[in-house]
Amino acid sequence: MRETAAVLTLDRFATSDAKTAHGLVRGPCRFEVIALIDALAAGRDAGELLDGRAREIPSFASLDALLATGRRPDVVVVGVATPGGVLPQALRATLLAALERGIGVVNGLHHLVGDEPQLRAAAERSGAKIIDVRRPKSRAELHFWSGAIAQVRAPRLALLGTDCALGKRTTSQLLAKAARERGIATEVIYTGQTGWMQGCGWGFVLDSTPNDFVSGELEHAIVEADREARPDLIVLEGQSALRNPSGPCGAELILSGGARGVILQHASARRFFEDQERLGNLIPSLASEIALVGMYGAQVLGIALNHEHLEESERAATRERIARETGLPVAYPLLEPLDPLLDAVQAYVKRETRA
Repeated sequence: MRETAAVLTLDRFATSDAKTAHGLVRGPCRFEVIALIDALAAGRDAGELLDGRAREIPSFASLDALLATGRRPDVVVVGVATPGGVLPQALRATLLAALERGIGVVNGLHHLVGDEPQLRAAAERSGAKIIDVRRPKSRAELHFWSGAIAQVRAPRLALLGTDCALGKRTTSQLLAKAARERGIATEVIYTGQTGWMQGCGWGFVLDSTPNDFVSGELEHAIVEADREARPDLIVLEGQSALRNPSGPCGAELILSGGARGVILQHASARRFFEDQERLGNLIPSLASEIALVGMYGAQVLGIALNHEHLEESERAATRERIARETGLPVAYPLLEPLDPLLDAVQAYVKRETRA
């Protein structure tokens, strides 16, 4: 049986800072999520708050309020992703209270809970576990790129984006689920802390891996997934964007991971890279991003649209305009079936398998 978890966001569940919590509420998840702890969401179903779909995940104002109902989670999961991965001061008291009660803590921030003397001491006294998902691996555990990727049988599909925080991980999971429903055996390679929390079998946390070993860790995860699961398709979760100056990323998935197909995530109403409005850093055009992917030797197969800041009345016209301008299938992953994208992916799998 899966361990039970309460996801902790305090008062941030309705913001993009809580994207980890959003992924765990939507699922999949390696834990059974039994509660959300968020001061502004108390009394509501977390799924209903997130996207209008009730998921029987009640929200509580505090850990004490949850425990007063007689339900006790095995772990509390830090459900926020903060700039720089800093542990918010407001979360410390709740994490300390959990550890003192013998409830474990699962943390995906760069700020490691296990390195906090007070929190570590509380865990040692109670026997509670602390899992810091972003704790760097030791040098002995890391893999250097070897070229073994050339022996991988399954085609790779990269889920890239024109910016960070667009929903690449969510689309990876939704696309994989839809592919499996069509009979395409599919595995997802996670590259972030939330992917591990969601239960992906293979992957690594890219932004806590020394740069020299990113390509090797990616290759190793793909090789292991191909060898152990023998899937028809491997989906690679992207991070950030090829031209985001605060953290360019994505070329590794094509060059080191051998992805020849790409689904490109895009927010058509977003003008500037996230948190770079004051710098005037404009997101390059969708057409130029498609061309850049082509220069790396891969092909954009379709566009996954993030509907943020788009009025409902604008969405269909936006989808049709982008489809017309790019000549590619386009879909909103959170709003509608992914059949147009999946048709292109299925054709790609057949083509690559024959090759």
